[in-house]
Amino acid sequence: MNLFLMLTLFCFGIFIARFTYLATAKTIDGIDMVEFAKTRSTAKEVLKANRGTIYDANGDILAQDVSSYTLIAYLDPKRSENEDKLYHVADKENTAKQLATVIDMKEEDILDILNQKDLYQVEFGTAGKDLSELQKEKIDNLNLPGIDFIEDKKRYYPNGKFASYTLGYARKNEEGQITGEMGIESLLEYVLKGTDGYRIYQKDVNGFQIPGTKEDYQSSTDGNDVYLTIDSNIQFFIEQAMSEVEEKYKFDWMIVIICDAKTGKILGLSQRPSFDPNILDIDNWNDYTVYPYEPGSIMKIYTYMAAMEAGKYNATDKFKSGSYTTDDNITIYDWKRSGFGNITYDQGFITSSNVGVINLINKYINKDILKTYFKKMGFGSKTGITLANEFEGKISFTHQTEIYNAGFGQGITTTPMQHIQALTSLANDGTMLKPYIIDKVVNKSGEVLFEGEKKELGQVASKETVEKIKQLMYDTVHSSWYAATGTGYKVKGYDLIGKTGTAQLVNPNTNEYYTNDYYTTKSFVGLWPKNDPEVIIYTSVNKSSGGSSKPLTTVVKSLVKNVSKYLNIFSDNKETTIENYVLDDYTNKSLKEVTKTLKDKNIDVITLGSKDKIVAQYPNKGDVVGINDKVFFLTNDTTFTMPDFKGLSRKQANEVCKLLSLECEFKNQGYVKEQSIKKGTKITNKKLTLTLKDIY
Repeated sequence: MNLFLMLTLFCFGIFIARFTYLATAKTIDGIDMVEFAKTRSTAKEVLKANRGTIYDANGDILAQDVSSYTLIAYLDPKRSENEDKLYHVADKENTAKQLATVIDMKEEDILDILNQKDLYQVEFGTAGKDLSELQKEKIDNLNLPGIDFIEDKKRYYPNGKFASYTLGYARKNEEGQITGEMGIESLLEYVLKGTDGYRIYQKDVNGFQIPGTKEDYQSSTDGNDVYLTIDSNIQFFIEQAMSEVEEKYKFDWMIVIICDAKTGKILGLSQRPSFDPNILDIDNWNDYTVYPYEPGSIMKIYTYMAAMEAGKYNATDKFKSGSYTTDDNITIYDWKRSGFGNITYDQGFITSSNVGVINLINKYINKDILKTYFKKMGFGSKTGITLANEFEGKISFTHQTEIYNAGFGQGITTTPMQHIQALTSLANDGTMLKPYIIDKVVNKSGEVLFEGEKKELGQVASKETVEKIKQLMYDTVHSSWYAATGTGYKVKGYDLIGKTGTAQLVNPNTNEYYTNDYYTTKSFVGLWPKNDPEVIIYTSVNKSSGGSSKPLTTVVKSLVKNVSKYLNIFSDNKETTIENYVLDDYTNKSLKEVTKTLKDKNIDVITLGSKDKIVAQYPNKGDVVGINDKVFFLTNDTTFTMPDFKGLSRKQANEVCKLLSLECEFKNQGYVKEQSIKKGTKITNKKLTLTLKDIY
């Protein structure tokens, strides 16, 4: 008995000791009991922030978060027990047959997944992931029992191959966060990403929040929206023109940039080959708009400007063209090796004579003047534009041949964006502007956190130098002389000015320049209109088949026409048949009298309403119109008929919609091809859909 009592007391003592240990110890069997208790009774729910949207200058979406869906199927029959309808997949054959009409998977492969045993639910691999709203809707409409979805977010680019190297892309990382990995998506990650919130609460054994317990809550902060200076209409013109030449010609790569010459705003830019950020079919990671390469003879613009700014340039001085042998016995040739005889330096610019540049350097300037001026124009330094991975280029040169080569754009490297920056000086009487592509950053409350603006970088040339260079660039494009290098870019009716360039590529095996014209980078820079440039264009093509400039001339001509019409820019070239007319303010005036005045100028008048008093107009006072352009007048009427929108640019059509208080939806970019309400129809429905397309 005593032994039993002692044994009982001993066991009770062990129990008390163990209980005390469990009640007081912080760590048991290597487990932190405090943290274990927290995780067993506390739940933390992450409240994900939405990533900011990227818009163009008009508010059109270029990149956004959208819902995506993962398709799942419930296989466990217990889900349907004691229920009036099925909540699991019962008819597997029909389910497989129906799903195969929507997702990219064979019927038999879907059936194999549905026939798996002892599984509560299944997924369908990559074919069943990242489904769009449209695909989800199609599957929902099939009314298949046991089919469901898991909702998630993904980054979506509605225009596909559209300024892809500028936008870059964002996708989910290993933690499930959408993160920028390239382009503006990466560079402005800190602006776009937002901050996740959380909700911490006490839970019961079933995972539900315990009523009356404390909750720790921090709301999420969505990312900021970014508006670019890119105009989707101009971007569309660029993408379409480049896609057309990509189909027709063979080349290694090609780029185009269009800039507002008066502000430095980048209106559009692209390159080929391109990629679709939705599917990441990407082979090349270089954004050539900010990537350095040898520019070729477009550099002669700045070499000539350096001589002019030095005050020593004499346009009528002559030199012997063709070839020049340096002190170290290297012969440099013009593109026509026999030359053009004894020609003036002005003619040397028009023919893009390398020998002319050499003589220019020897006679008017030197290495230090040339290098200093190149730096003054921004070469050798980043522009600071908000584009990822911008390079600064290299303009170092010391020896005689290197100096000569630099003067015509060989042996140095520059970026296209540096040329855009330098060329702004030709549109602003010698004042250079910084190019920019971020228009503004706005938070979800509508507060503007940042706003891009015109920034002057200083005077880099006199007005006299600018006017002289502009004239030389005009002659390069419009001269009747066979030796002028830019005549292939002439567009009748538009006084485009420009300069061509051909840079030889270096053979990596010999470290010497190729002599085959295929191994070249061809470029063209241009501005228009001549007297007061509003637009700058830069374009390059690398390793064009046969050394052809056709991809460049084709793209430039298309863009000059499309952009000019869209921006309402007309030439002041005296040879053109286009005549300009500055509109007055016609409000409260007689429609009959104003119509007669404008029709006498061969301007089309479109009347909205049947009364005679003008109450509103488009274009506005001070705007310039040309022959066969349309002017819209709204009269003091109460009922209106639908006008003919066909052929109008998006900008024009949008303004007419405003006049008529119409809600206009635009499909695609370019010019109006179709309208949902026929012209002449009495306007009762305020919603109008306009389908656009390039007309050139």
